[in-house]
Amino acid sequence: MDPRRAAERDAGRPRNVEVADPPVSGAYRAAGTGTSAREGVARALLAAGPQDVRDRSDPLPGNARSRTEAALHRPEAVDHAGSPREPRHDPERAHTPPARGRRQDAHCDAARYSSGRVTTRPRGFIVVTGSELVRGERRDLNGPFLANELLRHGVEPARISIVGDREEELSDALAQALGAAELCVVSGGLGPTHDDRTVELVARAARVGLVLEEGLHEEIGGISRGFAERLGRPYVDFEAGVRKQATIPEGAHSLGLAGTAPGLVLEHGDTVVVVLPGPPAELQRLWAKALETEPVRRVLTRAQPPELRRLRFFGTSESAVAKALADAGGDGDGVETTICARDFEIHVDLVVEPGAEARADELTERLVSPLERYLFSRDERPIEALVLDLCRGRGLTLGTAESCTGGMVAERLTSVRGSSEVFIGAVVAYADEIKIRELGVPPDVLSRHGAVSAETAAAMATGARERLGADVAVAVTGIAGPDGGSEEKPVGLVFLHVEGPGGSRSADFVFPGDRGSVRRRAAMTALHLIRRLLEQTRDESA
Repeated sequence: MDPRRAAERDAGRPRNVEVADPPVSGAYRAAGTGTSAREGVARALLAAGPQDVRDRSDPLPGNARSRTEAALHRPEAVDHAGSPREPRHDPERAHTPPARGRRQDAHCDAARYSSGRVTTRPRGFIVVTGSELVRGERRDLNGPFLANELLRHGVEPARISIVGDREEELSDALAQALGAAELCVVSGGLGPTHDDRTVELVARAARVGLVLEEGLHEEIGGISRGFAERLGRPYVDFEAGVRKQATIPEGAHSLGLAGTAPGLVLEHGDTVVVVLPGPPAELQRLWAKALETEPVRRVLTRAQPPELRRLRFFGTSESAVAKALADAGGDGDGVETTICARDFEIHVDLVVEPGAEARADELTERLVSPLERYLFSRDERPIEALVLDLCRGRGLTLGTAESCTGGMVAERLTSVRGSSEVFIGAVVAYADEIKIRELGVPPDVLSRHGAVSAETAAAMATGARERLGADVAVAVTGIAGPDGGSEEKPVGLVFLHVEGPGGSRSADFVFPGDRGSVRRRAAMTALHLIRRLLEQTRDESA
């Protein structure tokens, strides 16, 4: 969406509220050393647009609805079964087909080909196979990965097609790709079963025959024999599947195995076809090998890899960022931008063509200038990695005390390589007796204020610091729903508290969405609350 139109979309807000701080209704509290009640993560989050949040102390006018929640997946972003429609390039959203009743976690608007600029990079088509993906039973991870990889290597990711296992769907998608793209990457359908037909249909689309590759036959056979022995079954039960997986298009180059599925590279006219297995870890391993093959390298030599930049904001709205981007000059002169809202974080991606670096620098500084207070990152690191780096830089350890999030904050932290240098442990205290026994929450605090309260969150954080021996601890307690809410404490109400050597911060919100959304957003906000405390105490000690 054009940034100016995104800003105009929210023009109905009350006139006495700045665009960069849209009206919200909600329960929030932010407290901390040297900060005002309206400073910090609570206001930051609410500015991003949660619904049905009530400020019990000083309500703001209006009831702004969340841009993230309101943005439903647009079907045209995905080309189903080889449909001739050309989707907008949006790899973060285009990989998942619209499922009934499903809302997206991210809302992205891409501005492309502006100012008459035409991309001269080689075109890449991505075909992802699997009926379970089309039915919405599983989320595709390969499409976004491959789209980012193509762009990173200078290939324009022009289309992502998600197709089922039926012959006509995959055949149509392959026919379109082989006629329009310099590089076509196909994932999935390389297994030993009857519905794994990718190799057969790629060969048919390329008008070549199929041959049994003896080296693959021997290698896959060896793996299958070992598997048969472990199961106590005769190898003959596996032989048909082994032959199927070792049969490849004539003229194809094998990338070797990931599991028992071989990756393949095949040339057809002006198109190089790369065939990869469906499991993401296997695909990524063989994709690295595909990049080293002569046919793929030949395509990449014609490419001019752009520079990819990312700015990430927290605490402002998507429309405010869109307006700032439009005021800064927007796209053009070799710079393309994408605005993407993800659970209250606003990401701005810049694709910078060679020679447009100065224009990108100017655009970046003009964009950031009015939003400096909301900018938290200029790189690809997720918030959990930033928090760990902040702790590591000051020699601090970190722990969590979680109720409604059930360990999600700890899970995000421990997903980062090297987190053990900082993160020392977590207590998931769901029941009141566990809060009392494991975290030392005083029983009278629970009886007077309840498990979902600012007082309990503060006691949980204090207990986590003491019991875990952590320098910094964050606590989360709330009502994730769909049951358990009341008029005073509605579903979605979450209290957060973080304590560290230099002070503390607290916040409470009524998050919109279903149970999963409430828990996910609470976990993300907890991480930003830690970040705000660490940045605040760092600045005060400087």
